Amino acid sequence: MDLKEDIFFASHMEPSVNTLRLFVRRGKTSDIAEPLLIGNRNLGESYSITIDDNSPVIQIDFESYIGYSILNESFTVWDDYEEFKGKNFRVYTKSRYLDFISNGTIASEDHPGPFKHRFSLSNGYMITAPAKDRLEALKISNELIKNFEKKARKD
Repeated sequence: MDLKEDIFFASHMEPSVNTLRLFVRRGKTSDIAEPLLIGNRNLGESYSITIDDNSPVIQIDFESYIGYSILNESFTVWDDYEEFKGKNFRVYTKSRYLDFISNGTIASEDHPGPFKHRFSLSNGYMITAPAKDRLEALKISNELIKNFEKKARKD
């Protein structure tokens, strides 16, 4: 699964033991170019991205995850060591996080069984989750995510 649109992390939850659910929103990129100004420098054309109540929400479920990490992308760096396929949604064959899981846990091909390191690059956040092969993604209604966000704010 890869999207051409920009995606934004909305929230996450663990609906049951050892299950991770992510909610991401699709952004809409403007067709109108604007100058990107930082201080007195013009860095060229840029296109604003809008997220509003009409932005689609995608729910992604990881069944039986081994571990997960959510990082602010401002604190990450490119690492040539890592190998992956995909853009917004990646599957890694080699990564520092996969090394951490392999060296720091008892996870293996035998237990819990074959697993993949999946990753979502969402504007502002990097979500990484080694999990068993099964992954489900579905588009959900904006009303459902609004109710979830209201409930999360109350808790």
